[in-house]
Amino acid sequence: MRVVQLLGRSTGGIGTHVVELTRELRALGDDVVVVTDGLTASTFGLSDALVAWPGGHGGLAGALRSLRTLRRTAATADVLHAHGHQAGLVAVLATLGLRTPVVVSQHNAVLAAGWRRRLLDLAQQVVARRADLVTGASSDLVEEARRLGARDARLAPVPSPRVPALLSATPPDDAGRRAAARDLLRDNGIDRPGEPRLVLTIARIAPQKDLDTLVEATRALVPHAVWVVVGGGEESLLARLSQRAGRDGLPVHFVGPQADPDRWLQAADVFVLASRWEARALVVQEAMAAGVPVVATDTGGLRDLVEGAGTLVPVGDAAAVAAAVTAYLTDPAAHRVAADAGRERAASWDDGERTARRWHEWYRATLRMT
Repeated sequence: MRVVQLLGRSTGGIGTHVVELTRELRALGDDVVVVTDGLTASTFGLSDALVAWPGGHGGLAGALRSLRTLRRTAATADVLHAHGHQAGLVAVLATLGLRTPVVVSQHNAVLAAGWRRRLLDLAQQVVARRADLVTGASSDLVEEARRLGARDARLAPVPSPRVPALLSATPPDDAGRRAAARDLLRDNGIDRPGEPRLVLTIARIAPQKDLDTLVEATRALVPHAVWVVVGGGEESLLARLSQRAGRDGLPVHFVGPQADPDRWLQAADVFVLASRWEARALVVQEAMAAGVPVVATDTGGLRDLVEGAGTLVPVGDAAAVAAAVTAYLTDPAAHRVAADAGRERAASWDDGERTARRWHEWYRATLRMT
């Protein structure tokens, strides 16, 4: 089966998913062509990708050339699978008049408001009604696709490719976590006396991650606890958050992107994600697989991941975040129960191979229906 995977600009989870799905589909014998833009191809080492994304620097003429290239490629494919809102719209435009089935996977919610939200809704309504199959990475995205008129809308969980390795490793004991935390903090220029208790967040520095709530929650951290945020992003937002933490003497440190995030997970006592919205956050999957209790906001697909195995808190509620973190730091029994429950939940999820097999069957079924 010849499958085209269409991906716009990505430096995070969507790109990671497409890379793994492509690899596993090829292992099943499918002929997979990835069509994307130059930055994404470079970021994920997609040396064999077809660079034909119409949002580049070539202006209108370049966009039209890219659409023509994508259309020629789609015409020779059995299925065109687009990932994300923009890719879905590009896919339905490029395949007008073709018989190639179009599958669209939605990975993010539309968080705009007002006239911009109405305009984006109209565009996504076109995508939902034109696509042969629309999938969502979380239940709310599936419901949104149905609201917009999708003929066939399904839940398609996106797995983290790092979960199997994390599950195969034995989580460190308390002494091991303390030693790992001391080493990591020292290596990043963070001087903390005594036995550090590490609260960890791995996230882009972006408004969606609601790091203001996280910084506010650090005011109520127990003694000897330190909160570390791993990840890069918007420099102006990072500067404002760092200035606020320094001015108020808050125990939160922004250490930027890290080459080996698994080391941080092995050192963490608690993992926190305070986002305003997430689908099926890869970092939460990884924390659970590593045996780190999770505190996450009750939004999007985080409930599907965390409920019954960690703690869900309201979006924007710094006091609730602080209370949940404190409970895990001060109650060894609760910490142990959540750590074990997280690993058990993670072990039940489909890995990359099973996910690819499901997609392979969905492609075949879509072909039979068109």
